[in-house]
Order: sequence, then C-alpha cells, then structure tokens
Amino acid sequence: MKTARIVAATTMALLLGACNMAVPSEGMEGRTLSADELPEGLIANAAPNQNLDTVIIQPENGCYWYQYRGPVETTYLPLRAKNGQPICARAPETFSPSI
Repeated sequence: MKTARIVAATTMALLLGACNMAVPSEGMEGRTLSADELPEGLIANAAPNQNLDTVIIQPENGCYWYQYRGPVETTYLPLRAKNGQPICARAPETFSPSI
C-alpha cells in the first residue's frame, strides 16, 4: 500500500512537471510580419478565426503561418484561405526527376 502511494506521488510529480516545459516551435524560422505589414489581399482572402497579429513567411516555400495560442500550447499553423487552401507568396516548386 505504501509503495502504491509513492508510485502515485512520483507519477503525479512527473506529469505536472511535464506540463510546465516550454516546447519551441522548431523549424519556424522566417520573416515575422505584424498585422499592419500584411498585404490587403492576404487579409481579405484569409479564412476567419485565424490570428493575424503574428504571421511568418517560411523561406523554404514562401507560405504564411500564423501563431495559434491554444489553452495548452502556442504553435504555428499554416494560414488558410477561405477555400481551405494554404496561402503562399509563391507557387510551390514542382518535382522534376533528373534523368
């Protein structure tokens, strides 16, 4: 019985400690734009319920990502147009196999 209490207390301590760890958004490097720097067309085309206060452009593909602040974590999500497609500054590169 005493061992079960020790195991339960240790497990709770580990679980609560894990909740406090900050997890960085890896791979989210790029130019950060504030809402007043965004093009008007992008703002008009963006789907509702997306936070446009902090938006980045990923240099690899030119796509816009917005910062989502959820109840548990803050992360970046692809900025979507009203039709559900991701919004990118340039068209994605097509794959051409080398022969």
